[in-house]
Amino acid sequence: MKIINITLFILFFFKPLIAIESIAKQAIVYDMQTNSIIYEKNADELMSPSSMSKLLTVYYVFKKLKNGEISLNDKFKVSKKAWKKGGSKMFISENSLVSIEDLLRGIIVQSGNDACITIAEGFSGTESNFAGELNLLAKEIGLENSNFTNSTGWPDPEHLTTTRDLLKIAIRTINDFPELYKYYAEKEFTYNKIRQINRNPLLFVDPNADGLKTGHTSLGGYGLIASSKRLNRRIILIVNGLNSSKERKFESKKLMDAAFFQYKNVNLDQKIISDENIFVWNGVKKNLKLYSKEDINITVPKLLVNEIKFYIKYKSPVSAPVEKDSEIAVILVKNKKGEILKRFPLFAFENINEMNFVKKIFFKFKYLIFGDSLYQTKK
Repeated sequence: MKIINITLFILFFFKPLIAIESIAKQAIVYDMQTNSIIYEKNADELMSPSSMSKLLTVYYVFKKLKNGEISLNDKFKVSKKAWKKGGSKMFISENSLVSIEDLLRGIIVQSGNDACITIAEGFSGTESNFAGELNLLAKEIGLENSNFTNSTGWPDPEHLTTTRDLLKIAIRTINDFPELYKYYAEKEFTYNKIRQINRNPLLFVDPNADGLKTGHTSLGGYGLIASSKRLNRRIILIVNGLNSSKERKFESKKLMDAAFFQYKNVNLDQKIISDENIFVWNGVKKNLKLYSKEDINITVPKLLVNEIKFYIKYKSPVSAPVEKDSEIAVILVKNKKGEILKRFPLFAFENINEMNFVKKIFFKFKYLIFGDSLYQTKK
């Protein structure tokens, strides 16, 4: 096993770091550019997500729209059950026909339970059937610890998820439906001559915020899924279990600002990887170049940037034949304590065939005489 140390010497001038902490019962903060979790607290703890689970209901509709199964102008009829449902409403009338677009805005902006039930019954006949479809969708997109019993997030001891699973829905929503995601940034929506304001507090205190969804029940407390994009960075945060809407506003603003101002994205120049030659035993070429299929980057506290080190690790020697795009090595990102913060696989840039029999014998003879000096290359 061979390890090559690539130390990044990067200097920044910054104020002392204030560590991120949260009074929320559950929380997670994530940088989309580097796919890095900046902070988490009880991120795998089951909780009542309240209206934040409406994110999956909306994802379901977005998927139907993208697949061409429905259009924004299609309409669903409002049942008595939907019309009578308590909690937050978009105030649709019984037996009226409401467009998919208005129902979406009613869910996203107004958190309308009546809109959710109309969607559920329109697609699946009953809300119970729709909940079953939500659970299938949850598995499809990688949710690991969630169970949905309704379309609204209405309090139910069995309607549970985690902040980590909610994060997955948020990421998939932003990545899968960029043309529809715009609805999450709307600050108000008027329906039936009733104007309602989006409950997301960050939309009004952070000019870069563009989503996503609040929630509140007696079981779960006050929660929020929020997103903000500043320059080339997007931060998603999720908090839950707070005691009031005021506390939710303060906590989400504090965490979002801390993520942007106290943390830095560190990127490893891909050229460092491609210039690093891996020695190949018995190959027609003795040096193999590597590449990464993704950007090698990580989000770290600014104060610790100078302590981050990248290591290329692989089993030595690499023996021919080598197939192009096969995984050869891994980059380990470590902190000062030697703890692994992140891993990135590295792949063969080209095919390298094995030497023929005659060349192999000649090579082994030279190796007996010269040893590892055969592998010394000029750079």
